[in-house]
Amino acid sequence: MKVILQQNVPKLGGAGDIVEAAPGYYRNFLQPRSLAVLATTGALKKRDEDTEILRKKADKAKQEAQDLCQKITDLGTIRIGAKAGDGGKLYGKVTNKEVAAAIKKATEIDVDKRLIKMSNDIGQLGIYKVSVKLAQDAQAELNIEVVPEGTEDKVPAPAKEASAETEADDADENDSDEDSEDAE
Repeated sequence: MKVILQQNVPKLGGAGDIVEAAPGYYRNFLQPRSLAVLATTGALKKRDEDTEILRKKADKAKQEAQDLCQKITDLGTIRIGAKAGDGGKLYGKVTNKEVAAAIKKATEIDVDKRLIKMSNDIGQLGIYKVSVKLAQDAQAELNIEVVPEGTEDKVPAPAKEASAETEADDADENDSDEDSEDAE
């Protein structure tokens, strides 16, 4: 007889599967434990509706995971402060827990530390690649910049902009020197 499994049954099938079962097995084991129902027309229609609802939920969850991955990827680089000694060697290591806390601080997205994969241990100052796998096919990549403790909130000025500002300041000083000579 054909039955629809309501839960996973070892050696028979998974929840939602339509399987062939002996009448006695169904009557004495599956039905009393609510593990299966007869595969009637109404039960098959309900199974199809339930399957469609589950598919829609799965699609929605997949889209949300991809959106969260995009937000994390858009961060680009996250700065984490750590105690460091001479030569940039850390007193300890930067852990997945610290990376997850930094992501939460930057984006308000709560990421489980077990979903964070680092290419290698973070034991020195520098920039490291980290991936966050939120779902089967939703993975975010970002950089973690480990800086000395206390400097993680400071944003370094890019070298080109700094040199352009210095040249502009030098030009202003030269103009003011010329103005003061004309006044004399």
